[in-house]
Amino acid sequence: SSPPLFVTNGTFVQTYRAKVPFVTYVRPRPWRDYFAVMVLAFVAVTSVLGRSRVRGFAALAIGLAIGLVGLDPLTGAQRLTFGVPQLADGIDVVIVAVGLFAVGEALWVAAHLRRGAQQVIPVGRPWLDRGDLQRTWKPWLRGPFIGFGFGAIPAGGAEIPTFLSYVLERRLSKRRDEFGSGAIEGLAGPESAASASSAGTLTSMLTLGLPTTAIAAVLLAAFQQFGIQPGPLLFARESELVWTLIASLFIGLVLLLVLNLPLAPVWAKLLRVPRPYLYAGILFFACIGAYAVSGQPIDLIVLLIIGAIGFLMRRYGLPVLPAILGVILGPDAELQLRRALQIADGDVTTLVSTPLSIMVYTVIAVLLGLPLIRRMLRRGAGVP
Repeated sequence: SSPPLFVTNGTFVQTYRAKVPFVTYVRPRPWRDYFAVMVLAFVAVTSVLGRSRVRGFAALAIGLAIGLVGLDPLTGAQRLTFGVPQLADGIDVVIVAVGLFAVGEALWVAAHLRRGAQQVIPVGRPWLDRGDLQRTWKPWLRGPFIGFGFGAIPAGGAEIPTFLSYVLERRLSKRRDEFGSGAIEGLAGPESAASASSAGTLTSMLTLGLPTTAIAAVLLAAFQQFGIQPGPLLFARESELVWTLIASLFIGLVLLLVLNLPLAPVWAKLLRVPRPYLYAGILFFACIGAYAVSGQPIDLIVLLIIGAIGFLMRRYGLPVLPAILGVILGPDAELQLRRALQIADGDVTTLVSTPLSIMVYTVIAVLLGLPLIRRMLRRGAGVP
C-alpha cells in the first residue's frame, strides 16, 4: 500500500491509506491552561510585591533570563551559555536561591556593617499568645485554599502558593509596614499554603497518576517498580497504601511541631553570634551547598555572580521573589507556550480558547487594570 499521509489541525489526526482510511482522536493537552496559570502567578507576584510595578517586572525579567540559560528544550540549541559547556544543563534553582538570598544578603550586610550595631530583641518564648492567635487564624484558613489548588496542578509545586499567600496577606493586612521585618501573618499564611500544596500534590498523584512535583515523580516511579499503578482503582486495590500515605501527612505535621518547639530557642541564639562571623559562616556553607549540587567549580563562580546580582537588586529596591519565581516557572512557561503554538500552527488565539484560560486571563486583566482605574477615579475626584 502507499505510505500514509497525516493531516492535523491540533485536535484530530487523520491517516489516509490506499484502501482503509481511519481517524484517530488525539486528546488535547491543557498546555494553554498551564501557561495561563503560570502567567497569573507572574502577574500576581510582580504587580503587588514591592513599591513599584516596574521594579517587580524588572526582577521577573532577571529571573526569566537566568531560567533561559542552557539548552533549548525543543531545538537543543545553546542559549546564554557563553561557550561554557557546564552551563548547558542550565543553572540549578538551588544555586539561584542561595545566591540571591544568602550571598546577596551577606554582601548587603557587609556593605552596611560599620553603620551601626544591631541589637537582638529577646522574645523569650516559642509559644503563640492570644494576640498572635488572633492575627494568624485567618491566614491559616486562607492558606489551604491557595495551596491545595496549586499543588494539584503542574505549575510550580509549593513555591507559587507560598508567594501568592504572602502577597495576599500583605495586601489584606492592616500592618503592611511590618512585612519584611517580622509580620506573623507573612509566616502563617505561606506555611499553611505550603502544607496544603503537599496534600494537593498527593491527590493528583494518587487519583490521576499525575506527578506535579519532582518528589511526586520519584514516588510514582517507586510505585511502578512494585507494579502499583496510580489511578481511580488504586483506592479499591491498594486501600491500605493510600490511607497510610494520607496518615503520613498528619504524622509529619505532628513531628514537625514536636521538633520545632524545643529547638526554636536554640536556633534563635544564633543571632547572638557576631555578624562578621555569622555571615562568613553563611557564605562558607552557601558555597559548600552550591558545590554539592553537581560537584562543578563553575557552580561557585555562578553562585558569586548571582550573589552580586542579588546585592544590586537589594541596592536598587528590586524584589527578589519575582526573580526566583521566574527561574522556577520560566522554562516551564516557555515550554507550554511553544507547545500550544506549535499545535495551533502559530495561532495566538489558541491561548484563550478554553474556559479556564479565559477566566485566568480575565483575573490577570483585573489585577493589572484595577490600580489604574482607581488612580483615574481619584484624579477625577480631585484626590491626590
